[in-house]
Amino acid sequence: MADRAKAKRLAKEQMKCNKPKRTPDHKTKSHVVKACKDGEEKIIRFGQQGVKGAGKNPKTAKEKARKASYYARHDAQDSKPDKMSARYWSHKVKW
Repeated sequence: MADRAKAKRLAKEQMKCNKPKRTPDHKTKSHVVKACKDGEEKIIRFGQQGVKGAGKNPKTAKEKARKASYYARHDAQDSKPDKMSARYWSHKVKW
């Protein structure tokens, strides 16, 4: 068991900062990123597995409505999303 935990730590050390990756084998989250800011590192998992975002430039009315609904639900907070949060990465990668 200790070897398995060590292997996961090594994988974290090998990840590049602020480069999101898909995680098709994860049971609930679709992406992972090693967020780095001011010398701090944090592993963040985000995005629901199997759900596609609307993309940067949604074309159809349905995609535009999905994107508007997503932002209405998730931008209720007054603060600007921080790079060390799943909200920031979800907006940047999926929506």
